[in-house]
Amino acid sequence: MKLSVDLEALIRAIPDFPIPGILFRDITPLLKDAGGFKAAIDVFVERFKNEEIDRIVAIEARGYMLGAPLAYALGTGFVPVRKPGKLPGTKFVEEYALEYGTNALEIHDDAVSAGERVLVVDDLLATGGTAAATGRLLSKLGADVIGFAFLIELEALGGRKALPAIPVTSFITY
Repeated sequence: MKLSVDLEALIRAIPDFPIPGILFRDITPLLKDAGGFKAAIDVFVERFKNEEIDRIVAIEARGYMLGAPLAYALGTGFVPVRKPGKLPGTKFVEEYALEYGTNALEIHDDAVSAGERVLVVDDLLATGGTAAATGRLLSKLGADVIGFAFLIELEALGGRKALPAIPVTSFITY
């Protein structure tokens, strides 16, 4: 797919955020650019339009900005994976390590049904801890994770290694 917008040019690098030593890749300039945002969603749609997908599962919070419009464009359901304390009702919790600490994720216990084909979407793949935790949550629900899709991948951090045996797609690599 030939893009009329240079997506990488719309991603800002912010050193020492959220802690010293981290180079944060900020997608907010891309999101505020109408052509850039549309082009970003379009690359996801083009890649996954011929896949059988029952649900797009997106990771809080930047994953929602890509996952919700992708679910709409593909005509699928959308499932949010949230940080602790933000989902009411019965849920599963999974802890994970970040490149700069630890956290946890939650999903409703009825978010997907066993055997449903899901695509996990987030803005960035770093160490893979967040995505792997999401995969473990979906496994508890019996979902068939058909892939992980990221706008950005930080190759040097080796996040793909945390996601063995499931296809990983990224569109911009650093």
